[in-house]
Amino acid sequence: MAVIWARTALLSDGWANAVRIETSLDGIIRSVTADTSPQGQIVGILLPSPANIHSHAFQRSMAGLTERRGPDPRDTFWTWRQLMFRFLDRLNPDHVEGIAAFVQMEMLEAGYSANVEFHYLHHQPGGAPYDRLAEMSDRIIAAASTTGIGLTLLPVHYQYGGCDKRPLGPGQVRFGNDFDRYARLVEDVAKSVSSLPADCRTGVAPHSLRAVAAEDIQSVERLAGDGPIHMHLSEQQAEVDEVIARYGARPVTWFLDNCNAGPRWCLIHCIQMQAEETERLARTGAVAGICPVTEASLGDGIFNATGWLGAGGALAIGSDSNIRISLTEELRALEYSQRLRDHSRAALAAPPQSTGRHLFELVNQGAAIAAGRNSGEIREGVLADLVALDDESTCLDSRSGDALLDSYIFAGDDRLVTDVWSAGRHLVQNGRHRDHDQITGRYREIMRELGDAI
Repeated sequence: MAVIWARTALLSDGWANAVRIETSLDGIIRSVTADTSPQGQIVGILLPSPANIHSHAFQRSMAGLTERRGPDPRDTFWTWRQLMFRFLDRLNPDHVEGIAAFVQMEMLEAGYSANVEFHYLHHQPGGAPYDRLAEMSDRIIAAASTTGIGLTLLPVHYQYGGCDKRPLGPGQVRFGNDFDRYARLVEDVAKSVSSLPADCRTGVAPHSLRAVAAEDIQSVERLAGDGPIHMHLSEQQAEVDEVIARYGARPVTWFLDNCNAGPRWCLIHCIQMQAEETERLARTGAVAGICPVTEASLGDGIFNATGWLGAGGALAIGSDSNIRISLTEELRALEYSQRLRDHSRAALAAPPQSTGRHLFELVNQGAAIAAGRNSGEIREGVLADLVALDDESTCLDSRSGDALLDSYIFAGDDRLVTDVWSAGRHLVQNGRHRDHDQITGRYREIMRELGDAI
């Protein structure tokens, strides 16, 4: 048993003061009591901590290396992708483990309690499998064992270079499996994840309509068991055009007409949606996995969050390329993109809730679904996925209620995070992960080995 006491906490039924939370050895909240005397681990402001629902860990080591424009006067997602393919040929399993540990540590220090890893880097340069098919997935698992983060690992099925089933090109060959080998990979990964704490789990991820044969998507779904299913969908206009040319329908429309859309699915990006598609997909209960910082970096476009939420859609956020790992920055970028597009303010507020309160609760609820994780709020019977903020910060001075979240997201940043628990594991204290120096030291070594690989 552990006891946490917060001067202020956002509970499932609203704000409360002097809150005592008792957690069990398996990381479940056993009791929540307000108006109590201080005891146990004392913190300022206690909030539920969301999962980061979309990450490609290895891309963290590319941050800052793709900001030059080549001979083409218009740099795009597709030119960035070629740079990424060239970079990843330098990575070996030891690199991937060290980079993933650093990424997971940064997520925890930013206020995330869990990581949904969309993992497609499976094989050796040239495409030959390692002696153990799940070698690279095992390295993500080893990183999670080091950091303690709650992990939902999604081995990705990636077979083709486009909707026409063309072979994978250079770089992509490290991702590739036919369906039978992918099924073996999923089985191996599930066995490996069982070595982690009980809150960690697996799901599946057909990469996209470009990379997986249409007839295989439902087969991939069946491999998920009771785990979540994630897929990139409708990120770039060129992708939309390719799907229309091959299947005679837009990606979201094709997905709705041919797949078992529902809460088990998290569709990543969904930028290029028409109004009717937005409403139809939102009504299925599928989660939209939005990555505002990466989507801005890659020039993807703006997700229609106002339309999506207006149709009752579920929403979660991820750090995707990990160019920046910041919970507050993702939330701020999502809201500001709506303001810039619509010339409005407080676009995602839901009176009487403020913008920050509504956004924060939405992403917690959506992330719990997308991660397949019993979390997302502070109440008895759920995982103790918690983040504490410094109530002595000048950003929060004289604030109370929803204004605390508004000030944290729109006036503060992740430096306000003092403590983070993942399923009751107290991993961040005084703003630093318990193994910060060791994990950072290894990451520095890797970066020196890689150099300017692009």
